[in-house]
Amino acid sequence: MAAGNQTQNTSLKDTFSFEWYRSLGEKGRPAFWASFGGWAFDGFDYMILSLALSGIAATFALSKGETGLIATVSLVVSALGGVLAGILADRIGRVRTLVLAIAFYCGGTFLSGLSPNYEALLFFRALQGLGFGGEWAAGALLVSEMSDPAQRGRVLGWVQSAWAPGWAGAVVAFTVVFSILPQNVAWRALFWIGILPALFILYVLRKVDEPEVYLKTRRAREARSREAVESGATRSPLVQIFRHDLIGRTAAASLLAIGAQGGYYSIFTWLPSYLEKARGLNAVGTGSYLATVIIGSFLGYVISGYLHDLIGRRKTFALYAILSAVLLIGYTRIPEGANGLLVVLGLPLGFFASGIFSGFGSYLAELFPSRARGAGQGFTYNFGRAVGGFFPLVIGILAAKVGLAAIALGAVGYAACVVALLLLPETRGKRFVPIN
Repeated sequence: MAAGNQTQNTSLKDTFSFEWYRSLGEKGRPAFWASFGGWAFDGFDYMILSLALSGIAATFALSKGETGLIATVSLVVSALGGVLAGILADRIGRVRTLVLAIAFYCGGTFLSGLSPNYEALLFFRALQGLGFGGEWAAGALLVSEMSDPAQRGRVLGWVQSAWAPGWAGAVVAFTVVFSILPQNVAWRALFWIGILPALFILYVLRKVDEPEVYLKTRRAREARSREAVESGATRSPLVQIFRHDLIGRTAAASLLAIGAQGGYYSIFTWLPSYLEKARGLNAVGTGSYLATVIIGSFLGYVISGYLHDLIGRRKTFALYAILSAVLLIGYTRIPEGANGLLVVLGLPLGFFASGIFSGFGSYLAELFPSRARGAGQGFTYNFGRAVGGFFPLVIGILAAKVGLAAIALGAVGYAACVVALLLLPETRGKRFVPIN
């Protein structure tokens, strides 16, 4: 309760300071950079796919539906990766799970560049998806448990902001590679670059320790008597989130994740193709327009984290969901010849559609007890990613009939977010305790 009062009484000056970083302490700061770096590289590896879709489609002579399936496979399998990572994080630790996730998504991305045909590419993207889903589950959990409750929202907001520089790196690589190499080779080169983040594993192994609340929970679980076993404290974490006391939160949190990710992947999987095909921009032009979206995304991630601590989780999620839907519809309705409006609306579109994710790391961790926090966070976020991952496929199919303005379908996802928030509690300022 004291933490909640502390949060509510935080002055505006303190709210927008860097006290959150100092509050992490000596153990928390390496964990922050491990999660920040892992998420940045995750963003790089995923976004080069969306940038390479046109080249892949041309190489393998794919329809829009087949092209959309490439993104969908990666996202759907990432759900399995996230669930497995959540379970592993509760069993073998947050740090080792993070290392495994980074290794999988780097390896899968590199192998994608070697694909001899469409079927092989789908398989390698599935491997990438395992690590893609697992990285967020382990990294966000690691930092959440090392954060001061009064600062947790902004800490996770800064972690989430790492996606923007990762995305920016992907756009720079795309602009350079597609400018100097033929299209059928350029997309492969982009994927080969994706192996480089594997070097980051060395930093994680050398510098990052497990959160104390996790270590205490594991020791307590191992020492539990038969009475604790019968009470469910040591049952499988994945089983626990579907028991009567947690099933409601599991369902509502999953719906929140479905909506946010369905909307996001509707926009950003197809946005480069939309700019190229519907708006007539080349690789350099596409990169320039995407730059405004990326800048907006970075600002949205960071400011969202502060808002989560200032006004609460539910209000911030609702604000971002509603404005994302409005801007998405507006962006896809810009008339021909008015490409300047793409820049004007691109920044706020990136701000809200990306910034909505800053709250997931803290909110999902606060919704579940420590005995099943990894499983709860990993399952709900990544189940949302799996279902949301079908949005690009549906849009690809619809685009064959109505054009890429079908991206506006993502507004349905944001409506689902609002419904989910009506079913979830406010958790701002919640403290974590072992085996709760």
